[in-house]
Amino acid sequence: MKALCVLVVEDDPLIGTLVAEVLESMGYEVCAIEDTEAGAVTAAARFQPDLMIVDVRLSEGSGIAAVEQITRARSIPHVFVSGGTSGRQAFKPGAIIIQKPYREADLAAAIKRALGAAALA
Repeated sequence: MKALCVLVVEDDPLIGTLVAEVLESMGYEVCAIEDTEAGAVTAAARFQPDLMIVDVRLSEGSGIAAVEQITRARSIPHVFVSGGTSGRQAFKPGAIIIQKPYREADLAAAIKRALGAAALA
C-alpha cells in the first residue's frame, strides 16, 4: 500500500524538518515542506497531498488562509498546529488543532481524527 503524501506548512525550518522526520518515521511520505501561504497553495496544486500539517501563523501569510484556498479546489484532511490559543474563533467548527509543543502521540491522534473525519465526509 502506498504511503499517504503529506504537505507540511511550517515557517520555522528546524520545526518543519523535525515534523517531516516524525511523519516519515510514522510511515508517511512528505511531498513538500513549505514556509509561506503562497508556497503551500502552489505545493498543494502540484503534489495533490493526501494530508496537510499546517502551522496557523506563518511569517508570510496565514496557514488558515492557505487551507481555505487549497480546499476550495479539493477537500484535503488537515491538522492545524498553533503556538497560542488566541484566534481560535478563526477556525471553522470541527477544525483539528494541536498546541505546540506537542508529542508524536498527539500528532498521531490528530492525524487519525483528521483522516477519520475525511472518511465520513
